[in-house]
Amino acid sequence: MANTRITTLRKAVSYFFRMLFWLPVTFFSLLLVYNTLPYFSFNKGFGFIQERSLLFQSHLYNACFYIHIFAGVVCITTAVIQFSRYILKRSKAIHRWSGRLYVFVVLFLGAPTGFYLSFFAKGSFWERVLFMFMAVCWFMTTYYGLSTILKKNVLAHKIWMIRSYAMAMTAVTFRIYHIVFFLLNWGHLENYELSLWISVIGNMLFAELIIFRKCRKYLRSFAL
Repeated sequence: MANTRITTLRKAVSYFFRMLFWLPVTFFSLLLVYNTLPYFSFNKGFGFIQERSLLFQSHLYNACFYIHIFAGVVCITTAVIQFSRYILKRSKAIHRWSGRLYVFVVLFLGAPTGFYLSFFAKGSFWERVLFMFMAVCWFMTTYYGLSTILKKNVLAHKIWMIRSYAMAMTAVTFRIYHIVFFLLNWGHLENYELSLWISVIGNMLFAELIIFRKCRKYLRSFAL
C-alpha cells in the first residue's frame, strides 16, 4: 500500500513539473505564432522590414524571409503537438503526420532559408556565425531524428528530436530574454546579442539535461 502511495505521489509530482514546463512553453509559442501572422499581410510598415528595407528589395531575400517565418510558425506549432504524451497515446497517426510535416519544413524550408538569411543577420561577425551554426544544427539534428526513426530506433529518434526542437525554440526563448533585458534597460544591440547567445547556448544545455535524465531513467528501468 505504501509503495502504491509513493508511486502515485511521484506521478503527481512529475505531472506537476511537466505542466510547469509545458504551459509557459505552449503560451509563448502560440504568442510568437500570433505575433508572426501579421507579417503575412505583406505590409512593409513593420519596423524590422523598414530597418532592412534595402535587403527587402532583393527578391531572393524577400522570398527567404517569408518562407522562413512560415516555416517557423509550422515548426513551432507541430513541435508542441509532437511532444504531447496525450496525443501520442491517443493517436499515433497525428504524431506521425505532424512529424513528417515538421521534418519536411525544417529540411527543405526552415533550415536552408535560415542559413541564407544568416549572412545578413544583425550584429557582429560572430552573431552571423551563430545563426549559421543554428541553421546547420537544426538541419542535422532533424535529419538524424528522421534517419533513426526509419531504422526503428525510437530512443535515438527522441534524443535527436529533442535537440532539433531546442533549436526551433530559440525563436521563442530569444524573445523572452529580449523582453527581460529590455525591462532591465539594456541597450538595444547589447540586448539583442546577449539574448541570442543565451537563448542558443541555454536551449542546447537544457536539451542535453533532458536527454541525460531520460537516458538515466531508461537505463535504470533495466536494473529494476
